Amino acid sequence: MAELMTVEEVARYLRVTEKTIYRLVKRRRIPASKVGHQWRFEKSSIDEWLRQNSVGTRATILVVDDEEMIRLLFKETLEDLGHTVVLAGDGREGLELVRQRDFALVFLDLKMPGMDGAELFHQIRTIKPELPVTLITGYPDSEMMARALAGGPFGVMNKPFGESDIIAAVNSFIHITHNG
Repeated sequence: MAELMTVEEVARYLRVTEKTIYRLVKRRRIPASKVGHQWRFEKSSIDEWLRQNSVGTRATILVVDDEEMIRLLFKETLEDLGHTVVLAGDGREGLELVRQRDFALVFLDLKMPGMDGAELFHQIRTIKPELPVTLITGYPDSEMMARALAGGPFGVMNKPFGESDIIAAVNSFIHITHNG
């Protein structure tokens, strides 16, 4: 049986406001069904909609994480959607890449050996203050997260996460910067 989601659940899943979901439904831009007086969304249809709507807007995305499996998950997921993905295994390598290239978005692991994500985030803010950063963490209430918060606004992806979380994070960023 299909997994159905409410407007509130879809908004949380896509990291947008409920108002945005209602606007998309009204314009028939998102797959939805009316059940009684309520809108319902099939999770599989939303995932497919995310994939289709990502294609067309291509971005160069930096992923900084010391875990190879995480880097590969991002690379495979985002390259399938047509994005260019650049990988860095530690903070120093990530910092060099930020200095050398332009990125549309950075995914940054908070807990890494050497230069941790909070320090790298502050360095990125100094070099390119407008560059959007999404922190990846298994420790959302940590002291490192508190240090990162002092650096200004950013997105957060809590571990564990999967392909749909990555796609939703990129799409919400692309939606905000290209349509907002």
